[in-house]
Amino acid sequence: MTKKQKIIIAVLAIAIVAGGFYFFKKTNTSNVKQIDLNNTKSNSGPTNTGPVSPISGLNCEDWNRRPVAVMQPSDVQARPAAGFSEADMVIELPAYTSSNTRLLGVYICNIPKEVGAIRSARHDHIALAGGLDAFFVHWGGSHFALDLLAKNVIDRIDCMTTNYCGRWNWQSDPVMRMEDSGHITKENILKAMTDLNIRKETKFAGYPHQEEASMENRPNGGKLRVAFAQPYDAEYEYDKNSNAYLRTWGDKADTDRNNTQRISPKNVVVMFAKSEQIVNIKDYKSLGLQDPWEGVETVKNTGVESISGRYNNVEIGDPWYDETDSGPAKYYFNGKEYEGTWKKDKSKIDSKLFFYDNSGAEIRFVPGQIWVEILEPGQALRWEPAS
Repeated sequence: MTKKQKIIIAVLAIAIVAGGFYFFKKTNTSNVKQIDLNNTKSNSGPTNTGPVSPISGLNCEDWNRRPVAVMQPSDVQARPAAGFSEADMVIELPAYTSSNTRLLGVYICNIPKEVGAIRSARHDHIALAGGLDAFFVHWGGSHFALDLLAKNVIDRIDCMTTNYCGRWNWQSDPVMRMEDSGHITKENILKAMTDLNIRKETKFAGYPHQEEASMENRPNGGKLRVAFAQPYDAEYEYDKNSNAYLRTWGDKADTDRNNTQRISPKNVVVMFAKSEQIVNIKDYKSLGLQDPWEGVETVKNTGVESISGRYNNVEIGDPWYDETDSGPAKYYFNGKEYEGTWKKDKSKIDSKLFFYDNSGAEIRFVPGQIWVEILEPGQALRWEPAS
């Protein structure tokens, strides 16, 4: 290797380290007011009455339909995803600590003509779907997720073991892989619910809403950066005219595979929650938690096919492996940033994921899609308000 080549490699290494510090610098959440979650003001019944979606607050014909929650990947090869432009809510969280993410698309008002790609379940997403009273659609799952699903903790279908799902023609796509090709149609989602005698009417309490800010009370811009590891990082640019946040994913405008529509939620939530890999050296039972390794065969536990460290656990208030079930949050709607706290009672799977302001009252979203980002403490979040 020549001296010039060594210099070039050294410069590149410094740039990578500097870039990593820029994107993953520690996020300061210490200035977020910690409220007494025992004194929060939560609704005991349905937050909205018909005919509006209990999640998005939008008027629609199927406002009381049970939510459908679909596991969807963030892999570059699977982009653009199909369905997100019509989702009432999307929840994005780490599928591996400080690395790739996975998403839960939640559909009430509009079930898209196709939803995909569909990927394997994670136990965190099962808990989140359960808190929304959702019918859960997945394609296989992690060992821990499948162990829980075998106990019928949620109404669901597994695309790996049913005929309701299909695959796109991935061989003719220069980028797509087979694992990125799984999808399901609206007709087959509804057929599966009918065939399996699944309840179709929602029991979900929903989220409260408020009117959108008038045009004169909206700022002229604003930019939000959610620094998951690249290329899973996301940015949102506030658009005054639509009062929405135009989403960019891995430096590319995020669009819907079904209709090429730009993904532009009206509300963005950023929760902070600890993530760590599930390892077989942690004593879960001594912490009063379920043991994820109970019943796992030796070859998958300590043997040659060990999955210790392969899957992560995000502390979002699941009733199995979480020590905590609340934390700080920030909210973005009407072009402004608000601070508060999130809470999901880890004693029960069907606990709603609550969003509170600093007074302890539930956040009132503006009508429209809610996009939830779950960041780990230490991952960067940056909001640049309009000048």
